[in-house]
Amino acid sequence: MGLPEHHLTAGERVVHSFHPHWKRLILPFFALLLVIAASSAAFIFIPSDYEYSGIAWIAIAVVSVVALMLWSFIPYLRWKTTSYTLTTHRFNISTGILSKSDDDIPLAKVNSVSSDQTFVERILGCGTLVVESASDKGEIDLKDIPKIQAVRAELFSLVEDAADGEIDGR
Repeated sequence: MGLPEHHLTAGERVVHSFHPHWKRLILPFFALLLVIAASSAAFIFIPSDYEYSGIAWIAIAVVSVVALMLWSFIPYLRWKTTSYTLTTHRFNISTGILSKSDDDIPLAKVNSVSSDQTFVERILGCGTLVVESASDKGEIDLKDIPKIQAVRAELFSLVEDAADGEIDGR
């Protein structure tokens, strides 16, 4: 997860590496349960002496597999292949299932760091991290960051160190 060692620059170390919060998997999990329940009920209620029962079972299986892929498996893969890595020099956002996209925000270019949390997100300990940088992208909203307050404090500390020309508080 995160940046491999060979992608780090000289003197750079990984401070924190994580996936989005697990709350992103709640709907795919319920979709999984719903599809399993619906397809099981459909298999049970199709009479075995029905002339086209074999075709109906195949159709149910195909629809179930497609629904599971779209509503459960692909969202899980999106969650699993999205990673955030905070190093002593940059904040890296890596996304992608088949193709990969990496965005790096140099800590020296970060202007401000803030966070937003709804009531439910406060209970779950996650939120949206807002990073404003002096780059082309400007303000970046990173949703569903776990342990948002700890990540925000660590990022802010590293940004202050980068502004002072320090690394790891030295």
